[in-house]
Amino acid sequence: MTEPHPSPATGPAHPSRPAPDHFPESRMPRPRVLRRTAAISLAAALGLVATACSADKADTAAPGEPADLALTDTTGTAVGAVENLRWLLAKEPKSLDLDLRSDTNSNIVLANVCERLFQTQPDLSARPHLAESATYTDPTTLVLKLRTDVTFHDGSPMTVDDVVWSLQRHAADGGNESDEFERVASVAKSGDAEVTVKLKEPDALFLKALAGNAGVVLDREQTEAAGKDYGTPGRADACSGPYKVAGWQAGSKLTLDRHDAYWDKAVKPLTRSATFTWAEENAMVNSLTTGAADGTYLTSMNAVPPLAANGQLTVAYGNSTRAWALIPTERGGMQDPRLRRALSLALDRAGIAKSGFNGLATPWKTPLGPGAWGYEKQAFQAAYDALTGAPAQPTEAELAEAKRLVAEVGGSAPTIVVANDGTPTRNLIANAVVDAARKIGLKAEIKTMSGSDFSSLYSDVGLRKQVDLVADDWYISKSDPAGFYDNAVTGSSNNWIGYSSPEYDRVVGEALRTIDDPARAKLLVEAERMFTADAVWLPLVQVPNTLVVNAKFTGAPASMANVAYPWLAHVGTKA
Repeated sequence: MTEPHPSPATGPAHPSRPAPDHFPESRMPRPRVLRRTAAISLAAALGLVATACSADKADTAAPGEPADLALTDTTGTAVGAVENLRWLLAKEPKSLDLDLRSDTNSNIVLANVCERLFQTQPDLSARPHLAESATYTDPTTLVLKLRTDVTFHDGSPMTVDDVVWSLQRHAADGGNESDEFERVASVAKSGDAEVTVKLKEPDALFLKALAGNAGVVLDREQTEAAGKDYGTPGRADACSGPYKVAGWQAGSKLTLDRHDAYWDKAVKPLTRSATFTWAEENAMVNSLTTGAADGTYLTSMNAVPPLAANGQLTVAYGNSTRAWALIPTERGGMQDPRLRRALSLALDRAGIAKSGFNGLATPWKTPLGPGAWGYEKQAFQAAYDALTGAPAQPTEAELAEAKRLVAEVGGSAPTIVVANDGTPTRNLIANAVVDAARKIGLKAEIKTMSGSDFSSLYSDVGLRKQVDLVADDWYISKSDPAGFYDNAVTGSSNNWIGYSSPEYDRVVGEALRTIDDPARAKLLVEAERMFTADAVWLPLVQVPNTLVVNAKFTGAPASMANVAYPWLAHVGTKA
């Protein structure tokens, strides 16, 4: 599924092409944050703005002072067994059939149950998994060599037929992952352990999609036998991962049990079973604080402070592609690129990060960042560092330039309407926009709407025409900027403002067809430069993936790999 995603705590996440629940719950990046191999103690980091300071300062700064957030791909190695891990989700999964409907919550669970041809790693790279290798014999022919030792949970072997059938199921019209197969012409068996995928044209993202839900391999016999009931409470899974679905009591809990006959003998899970329940933010904080639950992946930074203050909990941050941005709409108030540039220059991103995210976000120059830099990282970092137009805090010179741009537009500058759903974060962002507009001679006002109407902005053009800017967070599931920048091509469903640049379309189109990583990176750096120069979206802050776990446990990844990597297989006690 292509990618936008809003977080459950704040609204829908939103993908490049409409996706289920959007995976919307978008997600995050940041400038030169130091990576550590251990989780940071957050008690000292409450209320701090994440800036590029020394690593030591993160542990010693007083509340209210700038601090660096240390990032880690994963937490320490576990050594002790766990009988049952009690894990919290933001919401109950809607389905365990990833082709029917998926969201962050179902993905966090099924990452441990269902396996993919490629596997996302804690550092967000991808490597062959159920596929032993993948080779392009020409730009439009991909040959997958399959492992021959894989078995499903019912003991039956994974066959070429299972793989071909699974990919065709994902590609079916209306399926959750069908957009990942738009450039696929055919999928066919080409040997006893070989599948050949023919593409209509080169597709730089297809292999990366195979590390996501588009690459999940299901047991055809079991899935077809379940029919429309597959993925519903009371049904077994049809997967091959280190855990199997042991039970799902709708509205109550979902249980996974370790699959002791797991085919990959190199993986030795220490946790015997895991019970997943779901709770609203306040109840989640209470359960973790009192020890009634053992851990969670947070979707809201507002929950961090009370949890970080508890010495019985560990809070760790990991790399991600998630970022917050202001998305212009069809209403037209931000149609003029000069007004978009002016407002971007005037926004106080550092203030938003500090006050709106408890200092646990980083002022950011693009709607995408380091979590997406799965290759050519130095090139992407250098390009990011060179970007201008989205300062952490505007200087007098930048405010003067913003005023000049507004004056250039003159009396035709409209009143800017900012959408607000009344939640603390969006309320703060909306007020920051109004304040920035006032400083440069623009009029701006806030339109507060219900949470339901705010979520419907992604599907209701009429609602969007009532506002000019929508603040939301996005993440992409692939570690490749190409997965985001197609949002601004002419005619994209997420290109609400109608931005159209033949040169931009050419560059992004070529990037999507370029398999060679260094060559694609050069194209995407250029796409990023054009996107930023025209302020297609107005970036705000980057937010990391956040893991909270009882201090006696370790092993889970802190990065956003948790939606596709079998994280539970690595959790255990520290001693």
